[in-house]
Amino acid sequence: MPVRAVDDGAMRHRNGIRELDRHECLRRLPSVPIGRIVYTHRALPAVLPVNFSLDDDFAVVIRTAGTSRFARAVDGVVVAFEADAFDTHRHCGWSVVVTGRAFIVTDPVEQERLRRTGPTSWAPTPDDMFVRIEAELVSGREIYPLEPPREGARERLEGGNPLTPSRL
Repeated sequence: MPVRAVDDGAMRHRNGIRELDRHECLRRLPSVPIGRIVYTHRALPAVLPVNFSLDDDFAVVIRTAGTSRFARAVDGVVVAFEADAFDTHRHCGWSVVVTGRAFIVTDPVEQERLRRTGPTSWAPTPDDMFVRIEAELVSGREIYPLEPPREGARERLEGGNPLTPSRL
């Protein structure tokens, strides 16, 4: 497929899609509050929206209820985590997928550290626990308009949109 070089050194396909490298993927993840974990539950695919954070080693950290069937289903198995941001007015956005083994955090010192520095649950419970997803495979794609955005589209992006140029 034909490509053209751009200022950031990346190659962009003429169809408006660009592959993101690992560094760019990990840089974009913290700009959004919600992602989706994809796992197997009773031999069927399951997708669960979750809030998350990235740990110092780039593992995805999820906080969940200690009674969560989800946590038991993913402990020790390979899962996928996806997060994205899109601008429907400008027809652009990105998606990042992290694939790796998930583990329930059992070390008390690590649990306490994550209570201070990890994600804050939107639905906290007294028995919250943490699940870590090791960032073994990281991939992403960006879609961007092949034509200039419509008049006024830039003004609609103000207010902390994760796609504003200053945040990309």
